[in-house]
Amino acid sequence: MTTVNYVKHGKLSIAAPLHKMVSEQVCPGTDVTAEHFFSELEKIIADFSPRIKAHLATRDKIQESIDQWHKDNKAFNADTYKSYLQSINYLEPEVPAFEISTENVDPEIATIAGAQLVVPLDNARFVLNAANARWGSLYDALYGTDAISEDDGATRAGGYNPVRGAKVVAYTKAFLDEHFPLKSGSHSNVTSYKIENGTLAVQLGSDSTNLSDQNQFTGYEGDTSAPAKILLCKNKLHLEMVFDASHPIGKTDSANLADVQLESAISTIMDCEDSVASVDVDDKCQVYANWLGLMQGTLHCSFEKGGKTIERKLSPDRTYTTPDGGTLTLPGRSVLLVRNVGTQCEIDAVKYNDAPVPETLIDAMVTSLCAKHDLIGNNNNFNNSRHGSVFIVKPKMHGSEEVALAVELFDRVEKALSLKKNSLKMGIMDEERRTTVNLKNCINAARERVVFINTGFLDRTGDDIHTCMEAGAMLPKAEIKQATWLMAYEDNNVDCGLACGLQGKAQIGKGMWAIPDQMAAMLEAKIQHPQQGGSTAWVPSPTAATLHATHYFQLNVKDRQDELKSRDAASVDDILTIPLLDRNLSDEEIKNELDNNVQGILGYVARWVGQGIGCSKVPDINNVGLMEDCATLRISSQHIANWLHHGILSEDEVMESMKRLAVTVDNQNKNDPDYAPMAKDFDNSVTFQASVDLALKGRAQPNGYTEFILYERRQEAKAQS
Repeated sequence: MTTVNYVKHGKLSIAAPLHKMVSEQVCPGTDVTAEHFFSELEKIIADFSPRIKAHLATRDKIQESIDQWHKDNKAFNADTYKSYLQSINYLEPEVPAFEISTENVDPEIATIAGAQLVVPLDNARFVLNAANARWGSLYDALYGTDAISEDDGATRAGGYNPVRGAKVVAYTKAFLDEHFPLKSGSHSNVTSYKIENGTLAVQLGSDSTNLSDQNQFTGYEGDTSAPAKILLCKNKLHLEMVFDASHPIGKTDSANLADVQLESAISTIMDCEDSVASVDVDDKCQVYANWLGLMQGTLHCSFEKGGKTIERKLSPDRTYTTPDGGTLTLPGRSVLLVRNVGTQCEIDAVKYNDAPVPETLIDAMVTSLCAKHDLIGNNNNFNNSRHGSVFIVKPKMHGSEEVALAVELFDRVEKALSLKKNSLKMGIMDEERRTTVNLKNCINAARERVVFINTGFLDRTGDDIHTCMEAGAMLPKAEIKQATWLMAYEDNNVDCGLACGLQGKAQIGKGMWAIPDQMAAMLEAKIQHPQQGGSTAWVPSPTAATLHATHYFQLNVKDRQDELKSRDAASVDDILTIPLLDRNLSDEEIKNELDNNVQGILGYVARWVGQGIGCSKVPDINNVGLMEDCATLRISSQHIANWLHHGILSEDEVMESMKRLAVTVDNQNKNDPDYAPMAKDFDNSVTFQASVDLALKGRAQPNGYTEFILYERRQEAKAQS
């Protein structure tokens, strides 16, 4: 790691690369000078750093108190436990009924239900792919994944397989029949689509028909007698039919249909947090540069693929002629949110009185000033928010007082950067237990700004295990997914969101599909997220976004939410139910659970610490690739720590598993020239020792977070290289 020079500004020491970037790239064109920016940053750091430290100290005090209560109350009683949590204000008195008053929210956040991507902001290629995933080819998504079976010769290997192509077309035509039915006949037999007198005229050989609901026809491109594109709409989501008689697929289709594009990732979270390995000023500058490029509309990258240089840049908007002869323009890109780092992390990219400062304060100022370019039109016509908002996701907040502090921070940032009040909107991650049980209060604290609440099973489970560490040994991870608290947690997020008036104003979100290679299973399972009332849910790739989009064509989320409003609210008592182990485990069950946790830790940490890759697809012990980030790492770390603490595991067993599976992980990565093997020298492998620390020292980590170990070990690895 290179030595960093600092630029002094009052009591601040700003790492030179960050000072240069803010001064020369971020400030120009915003009417905010570098002098003013750093003066305001200094004031914010001076005011908020001690308050953040006080909140973190409160977390520690609460945890110590809960630990002691469990030690003193081995004969557990749920009512006594709940009363105790109320007595220490872990469980807050619920605020009176209210509805949020958030204004100027883009429809992609407020009223359109659809898939949401989360992408590491340090990788420009991934960032551009995600931003452009507003639209995706259903043909490509089906052909390239297991969503279409390979039975009967429909294999994916090699060049284009017409047998598989026919299956894809048949699936898509059935999709059109289901969601855009004709008055008679099937889209499979259509020979032409035309626009006649402002309506979509459909020819089936010698017969003519129309859409059953002509209002679904929204626009077209090209000549009315042979349109190049036809735009349809259902549940506020658009579908684009693309016609091309010269296309390899189009020329074989009776209507020359070459592709079907779906509105897919309606919104995308650009992540500074769980999915990036950003530990120093160089890393932060890369993250900020990509966000700035998105906000200015200038981000681009090139890379080699298949012997060719591929260029990536932001996709333009799409313009159509409406049925009445007018013009309709639809965004070509997702609406972008930015997830700032949680309050628990510090970084020395900026120092105050020569000490590192809370990273979230730097994120708030820099990402907001970058976004000001979009708000004032310095975006090369690549608008992000058309309603004058900046969408900032705040993770890992514990309870309503921490949300209120974040609201105050946003207010200060707006004043510092001359932004309109409440232009900085807040996404609240419902991923910490103290936030879940006080969710209404948390929403109320941000009632003028909240645009998003989202469950996060993995972080939430990691926090549950850590919070209840002294209560006893926890269930195996797979069984925790079936535990009483989980469904109550998911239902509570929806119930609170609807009760607080988020419908039509903000997203009620659901978590990630973590198995990117199993799209058939995702298509079968993930319909439950809109069925449960989620207006958005996370997906791991643009392809997954297109496939998950089919669920939002299938189900009208607003109607489903209206149905759910009448059910009884989820029980806080159920949410507080601890997923304790209730039986004796066999030696084989214990070994398999340990190995699965260890392999996930090793596979992920080897890339995070060794290569600076914050989000990876890591094979589990069954060789199923799972998306891993800091949230998945947290639950694996805490689960091992819990079983160690309660004697189900020994340190010797953990170390044996670590060393044995390090060989497996090394072998999985043997073809990666940038990978540093662990098993050659366990004692001096920084990645191996980081993995061991996460397991053996997991119980001592504040709230079970992994970042403290990861940051330190990543900095060590960079110093060595």
